[in-house]
Order: sequence, then structure tokens, then C-alpha cells
Amino acid sequence: MKRFLIAGASSGIGFALAKKLISHSYEVVSISRTKPDLPIDQHIHFDITGPDLPIAIEGHLNGIVYCPGSINLKPFKSLKPKDFQNDLEINLIGAIKIIQAYLPNLMNTETASILLFSTVAVHTGMPYHSSVATAKGAVEGFSKALAAELAPRIRVNVIAPSLVQTPLSFRLTDNETKITSASERHPLKRIGQPEDIASMAMYLLSDDASWITGQILHIDGGISSLRL
Repeated sequence: MKRFLIAGASSGIGFALAKKLISHSYEVVSISRTKPDLPIDQHIHFDITGPDLPIAIEGHLNGIVYCPGSINLKPFKSLKPKDFQNDLEINLIGAIKIIQAYLPNLMNTETASILLFSTVAVHTGMPYHSSVATAKGAVEGFSKALAAELAPRIRVNVIAPSLVQTPLSFRLTDNETKITSASERHPLKRIGQPEDIASMAMYLLSDDASWITGQILHIDGGISSLRL
């Protein structure tokens, strides 16, 4: 049976993806500070910003998905070097810890997949996004180097969403006025839902995507490429 590890499965996109994988009878291993309210195979308590490394697990993994992220939107003049360091710790260093810890499990299968997350703000410059765009830009560069190094056995891809309605984005989506305003900026006239991103994630983890690696896929309601 296929078995996937999801960092950040307790809410948002990670939760939606875990539900999809479980509905297809795949096993899910969760790693986060909070155990998701799902019938998962195994949960590992781990603080990605802490000093410790994640514990080892036995058996194979067909995929690793790293969902934790940050939305630290401030004017550049208000940001301190520590803000940039914190965003890098959450978005990049945490992913590196997880991947290094469980790469041997991926190697127990003939083919496997790693999926990371970026943001539309890397491709399309946006004000107040300098810290998070820096961190996610590092994730994109890391993913391409890793995809080259691990090919052909392990595929590595990145999804770069626009605004998605999750607990992480609560301050940007906590009333209808904000949602309507954000929706109007997207050609498809709505913001994303976790299920929109989870559907693409599910595809990238599947054998149907076996010829896709080293890619940054913009699942963003068209905002990165269309002007209406």
C-alpha cells in the first residue's frame, strides 16, 4: 500500500490532502505539533522551529509533502533580519529537516515524490511580501537542485498558490469584504480553497504525474499570468 508523510496535516491544505489520500485507501503519516482529527496511520509530534530532529520511522514512504508556511506581510522598512530568518526557518529549513530525516524511507521504493509549497509572490512581485517571497524563492531554488540530484528515482515539485482560505490566511480572509476584494483581483473571481490545491497535490503524488519533476506549478486563479 502507498504511504505518504505529510508535515502540517492538522489544518488547511495538508488536512485537505490527507483526507483525499485516506479516501483513496492510502496510508498517511502525520508530522506536526498537533495531531490531525483524521484516521491516520501514524502521528509524529515535532516542532519544525525547535532544535531537535524528527524521529526515525520504519518502512517505506511513497511521498513527502511539506505544508508549513508563513504569511508575514510587512513593509520592508518594518522588517528585521530576524523576520527573514524566521520565515526561512519555517519554509525552508523545516523542509530540509523533514526531507533529510525521511529520505531513506523514500529510497525504499522504486519511485517516490517530494512536494513543497511556494507562493505566487515569488513569480509576481507584490508589496509587503519581501520576507515570505525571499523564503519561498529559496524553496523553489532548493527544489530544482534537489530534483536534479534525486532524479530519476525521486521526483520533486512545487505548488505556488495565490491566496487560499486556510487558518494561516485568517487575517486576510476573516470577513466577506476582504474575501470579495481578494477575489476581484483574480481572473477566476474567487480565492482558492484547500481542496483546489489538494487536488493538484494528489495528482503530483500519483503515478499519473510520473514524467513531472523540477516544476513550479502556479495554481493561483490565473493571477500570475493573466491581466483582464
